[in-house]
Amino acid sequence: MCCNSCELTNITITVEKEECRFCLSINTTWCAGYCYTRDLVYKDPTRRNTQKACTFKELVYETVRVPGCAHHADSVYTYPIATECHCGKCNRDSTDCTVQGLGPSYCSFSEIKE
Repeated sequence: MCCNSCELTNITITVEKEECRFCLSINTTWCAGYCYTRDLVYKDPTRRNTQKACTFKELVYETVRVPGCAHHADSVYTYPIATECHCGKCNRDSTDCTVQGLGPSYCSFSEIKE
C-alpha cells in the first residue's frame, strides 16, 4: 500500500464579479496532492465504493474589494483559504468535484472587446 500526499499549497485564483466586469488575481492556499484509492474489479452492491480526494478539512474566509466596479455595484468578494487538508470525500456543496473544471485562472471578461 502506498501513502497519501495531500497538503497545503499556494495557488493564485482569478476572481470576478459580473457587475464589475473586472478580474482580480488573488494568492490563497488550497489542498493539492494524491490519496490512496482503489477501484474493485468485482463490484459488490453491499460495499460502497468511495473514492477519496485531496480536499480541505478546515477553511477560513477572507474578503477583498474588487476594483473597477461601478459605484452602485457590490464590489466585495469573499474567497476560501484552506488551513488544513485531508484525504476524504469531495463535498459537492462547496467544491468543484469535476475531473476538469474551468481552472483557477479563468476569467470570463478576458475576451470582451471594448
